Amino acid sequence: MPKTAVVFSPEYYKHNPGKDHPESARRLSAIVNELKRGQLSKSRSWQFVKPDKARIEDVALVHDMEYIRYVRALCRSGGGLLDSGDTVVSPESFEVALYAVGGALNAVRLVMQREFENSFALVRPPGHHAARFYGLGFCIFNNVAIATKYLLQEFELERILILDIDSHHGNGTQEVFYETDKVLYVSLHENPRDFPGTGFVKEVGEGQGRGYTVNIPLPFRTVDKIYLKAWKEIVMPIARQYKPQFILVSAGLDCHYGDPVGRLSLSALCYDEVFHSVVNLASQACNGRLGLILEGGYGVKFIGKIAAAAIARMSGSMCHIDDRVPALKQSVRDKGERVIEEVKKVQRSFWSLN
Repeated sequence: MPKTAVVFSPEYYKHNPGKDHPESARRLSAIVNELKRGQLSKSRSWQFVKPDKARIEDVALVHDMEYIRYVRALCRSGGGLLDSGDTVVSPESFEVALYAVGGALNAVRLVMQREFENSFALVRPPGHHAARFYGLGFCIFNNVAIATKYLLQEFELERILILDIDSHHGNGTQEVFYETDKVLYVSLHENPRDFPGTGFVKEVGEGQGRGYTVNIPLPFRTVDKIYLKAWKEIVMPIARQYKPQFILVSAGLDCHYGDPVGRLSLSALCYDEVFHSVVNLASQACNGRLGLILEGGYGVKFIGKIAAAAIARMSGSMCHIDDRVPALKQSVRDKGERVIEEVKKVQRSFWSLN
């Protein structure tokens, strides 16, 4: 039996936010083409799986019915701006967004039912900026948050770890789970002052959720060394202490130095090390239960190879990764190390950190 389910449908190509919009179907076709023609094309350790379309009741696990009806009506009227900025819907977008949610649900269900050890949902539109009453940042429905609610409700899990590695803070996901200890939300992202305006160090959760939100806002142009320092000294120790029953990754692939939207400067080698670490954590903490859900990533020249690196790590397949590593500027190093120490200082109130 293949180890990794790769959830995908050509339906995802039908969401069309406009000719020059960065969240285009080209980003997903670049990944699919790499999987079909690249190093992993002959591996039998992973398999494409078609998603089901989510029900409205599934979407309502996270989103208000008034918002869901608004999105449907806007699409039926021909489409337009969903927010005041850059979240555009086309006539097909509502149905495609239901398939995106369905893909995320399929991804976690296949793992929980042990049909596959882990999964990667190659869905669009992305989701982690969408919250209960609104869409934002190219996101319509919050795929990872809905999948998390589904795991909590249908499988009665009590500890789910969401690792958000998108270049931008997942404001929607944080908002949904800010007051619960059943979800540990950990996000590494670029300085959020410009967008989305959330994800600062002292945002740690409220009520029962206090201490279960971890934000690591890294300086612009952070490179591998600082990112991996934060990963090893903050993310992994906290994740291990939480002892998750399932790990979900908001797999934003826009931290690469060549991404036209993100403002971090990671190499594909850094991504590969992160994926390796996540797979090992899942193996040690929760019997391998791991699901990746695609978020951002807009550089079509490299996004396929980064996604392939993830699937190779997840499925145990061979995949050679080659990339240059950008130089670390002293100013970025200093800022990055200050952020890491600040996060540690705040999070030591809740977790044991060196």
